[in-house]
Amino acid sequence: MANQWGVPPYTARGKVEGEDWQAVADAVNERMAALRLGQQALANASGVSVATLRQLQHGARGRRIQNATLTAVSRALDWPDDHLIHVLVQNAAPQQEPADTAADIAGTDRQILAVLLRIEERLTDLAERIVPGVSRGRQEDDGNGPRPAK
Repeated sequence: MANQWGVPPYTARGKVEGEDWQAVADAVNERMAALRLGQQALANASGVSVATLRQLQHGARGRRIQNATLTAVSRALDWPDDHLIHVLVQNAAPQQEPADTAADIAGTDRQILAVLLRIEERLTDLAERIVPGVSRGRQEDDGNGPRPAK
């Protein structure tokens, strides 16, 4: 039952009543298994620490994880941004129609591009760690792919 401002009461452990963190843990663990994705890979893809993922995978015992974290993990698991939030508060993810409209396809394309850009940034960071100065020599990207070495 919510108070006069619509805020649900907190339980003794500081969690909001009606939130099902175990359902979130189950959903994350099942998806990771289906995608054959480990904690470190999910941490890298989501930008969330392994320690936070571990807590999420165990039902966030004694800790409330922020919505932004749930959104980042949802994205990394190739779910809609609010998927885990819906699982948390409803114990059931919203049913989603197949992406068959032009807007849905364009949205999927943008998501793929965003993931590819994050991968490119991480590869650039790794290259800089391996060979310092390697990224300073890069010329402005013209969108035509990598340039051959001179």
